[in-house]
Amino acid sequence: MEKEKTVSGFIGKSVVVRADRAGVFVGNLKSRKGTEVVLENCRRIFYWDGAASLSQLAIDGVSKPENCKFPESVQEALILGVIEIIPMTEKAVKSINGVSVWKK
Repeated sequence: MEKEKTVSGFIGKSVVVRADRAGVFVGNLKSRKGTEVVLENCRRIFYWDGAASLSQLAIDGVSKPENCKFPESVQEALILGVIEIIPMTEKAVKSINGVSVWKK
């Protein structure tokens, strides 16, 4: 019988997180308790272009970084109401980290 994979296997890994009311974030998963997660090196994904879904974002990153709106990362953030956690590939991490900081 194959061992069931749980989110604890994602601890310490780069992930995309979708929260019920707060939006989308990327970062390193530090901890999870219920629907609360703590992300390190957390960056909000305000607007992305060049990926059809969060799944593609987690696999490929973005193909149009010049159109994306990703503010600066913060050292740590507590995200409430998390409804989805997707592990990221190295390709996606490199792509997202390459997007310029968006400011107003």
